[in-house]
Amino acid sequence: MDEAIPRPPLPGRISKAARPVLSWGAAALLALLCWRGRPADPPPDVAYPASWLHLSVWAWAGVSVVLAAPLGLAHRRPLPVLALVLAESLAATVLGPWPWLFLLMTADALVCYVAATLPRPAAGTARRSRADLAAAAGTLAAELGSWLIMNHGWEQSRILVFALMASGTVIAWLAGTSVRLAGNLVRQRRDYTKSLHEQAAAQALTAERLRIARELHDMVAHSIGVIAIQAGAASLVIDTQPAGARKALEAIESTSRETLAGLRRMLVSLRQAGQDPVDAAPAVGLEAVDRLAETTAGAGLRLDVHWLGTRRPLPPELDLAAFRIIQESVTNAVRHSGGRHCRVSVEYLDEELAIEITDDGHGGARTAPAAGTGYGIAGMRERVGLLNGRFSAGSRPEGGFRVAARLPL
Repeated sequence: MDEAIPRPPLPGRISKAARPVLSWGAAALLALLCWRGRPADPPPDVAYPASWLHLSVWAWAGVSVVLAAPLGLAHRRPLPVLALVLAESLAATVLGPWPWLFLLMTADALVCYVAATLPRPAAGTARRSRADLAAAAGTLAAELGSWLIMNHGWEQSRILVFALMASGTVIAWLAGTSVRLAGNLVRQRRDYTKSLHEQAAAQALTAERLRIARELHDMVAHSIGVIAIQAGAASLVIDTQPAGARKALEAIESTSRETLAGLRRMLVSLRQAGQDPVDAAPAVGLEAVDRLAETTAGAGLRLDVHWLGTRRPLPPELDLAAFRIIQESVTNAVRHSGGRHCRVSVEYLDEELAIEITDDGHGGARTAPAAGTGYGIAGMRERVGLLNGRFSAGSRPEGGFRVAARLPL
């Protein structure tokens, strides 16, 4: 997708400001050629009008400028200019073949220019203009007419001359058509590359939105679940057990402050778009599991954490994903299982990190709410999938619910 795109052909690289300069420069060159090629003596086989032979040098210069002047407008109206040049070539053939060759060479150049710069059809139109074919056909017709006038008919001995003239026009049309097709291919390739970039940007935006949605869900769902349970417990014992109500309110305050801090870190990382992704990631990982155990204990769920293997630093993405999986599983246990005990096992293996969360609640009753919302377990499965890991979740035969994930290191 980042491969180099070839430069467009020469007509596509000429700016609009340079085209008038080139057109008038070509007109000046044609006028100079016509003036320098003026006849000194009439050929023996061509009868010049007497008026042509008695023109002064300045008169020849004036006629040359008049003949070449239309070429200066070729960048704006190439087809009308081509028609004028062909008419001039026929007139020159009738009056005498002095500028005839230069005018036909100019006509061939205009055929090439028309074929190379033929505009693409407008959107929604199926037919394309064939001005290039019309220009080539008109030039061939003018060349045939000039050849017949000069030879006073169809002479077999000079057919080769006409064939050379016609081949020049055909070669000019083929060259211009090739340039136009090459420009169209480059334009299509550029449009295709642009569409790939836009598609990649849209996919990156969607992936970032999903990531933010997962982070917000994992962070807010856990905190709101704990706060709701603590608030309900406080409302039940506020009259009979003030100390218990105070403890519940303290847990609500601690959980809400921790959630606000996490949201603040996320907003800061989102605003720092140019920062390194590793530095911009929220400062949370498996080290927060102990604080999670304290929070869930206040909500009435005892969390036992077992660390197996040699603990070592993990990549930030894997560390965050492991903690979010544990946090979401424990949150579901608090909100849906109705159990009193939850076990978390984190095992550091040689090539992967194994996580298992089990509870002693009502596994079958818990499946419906989780599947109904579709975000908790689906979010965990997405996290594991992004890390090329394995994930499973479901009720245990002996009761309760089990979540297991294996994340490759």
